[in-house]
Amino acid sequence: MWSRFSNPAKFEAFARSAGPAAFGAFVIGALYGLYAGLFMAPADYQQGDSARIMYVHVPAAWTAMASYTFIAGMSLIAFVWRHSLADVAARAAALPGAVFTALALFTGAVWGKPTWGAYWVWDARLTSMLLLLFIYFGYMAVWQAVPETARAARFARILALVGFINIPIIKFSVDWWNSLHQTSSVMRLDGPTIHPSMLWPLLGMAIAYTALFAWLVFTGMRAALIRQRLDARGRRAPSRPTTAEAV
Repeated sequence: MWSRFSNPAKFEAFARSAGPAAFGAFVIGALYGLYAGLFMAPADYQQGDSARIMYVHVPAAWTAMASYTFIAGMSLIAFVWRHSLADVAARAAALPGAVFTALALFTGAVWGKPTWGAYWVWDARLTSMLLLLFIYFGYMAVWQAVPETARAARFARILALVGFINIPIIKFSVDWWNSLHQTSSVMRLDGPTIHPSMLWPLLGMAIAYTALFAWLVFTGMRAALIRQRLDARGRRAPSRPTTAEAV
């Protein structure tokens, strides 16, 4: 399987069919999740209708962490197995992951105002999510700042793997420190504690966000491979002599 997708031509053939399928899954999941969350799920007994923002906020936070986990995983694969497309995949995932992180922070601030009375508090989970956004920015900056692709890839892999330390901190921050966030109610060893009428819209939106992430990564990787081919052709093309040289 790894050898199959290390071939850019085979990967592009796969992405041409998998990309539209992922986008279709995003549309279906988003339509269901938003409709069920806004019109079918009950209002929260304490927060009322303001809690409905969780159908956008919570899956965005999940996808932000999953996106970075994907980047770290691809960076590890690039280090150990020298997979030719691993760095391309990791780089393509960075911008979508940063957008999901920013969306989680923004919607969390909107939700926090009526719930906590403030848009921002230096809560452990909020702070670690903000740090994740900065790590995303740093990862993308490395690729832009280092001109040599091989060196940029090496530095980016190291940053991605070191930054992954923040993911379990985000996940378990509500258990390790006093937090305004409630403890996990979905990803629990003893099963979810949230009512199914709220759980299913959340899962629908989680599927939608994951499918959107996959589509964006497929699209970004295909664009990167096209740029690589064009650059390679430009380097192979013989330079034309200038007018002075021709004379």
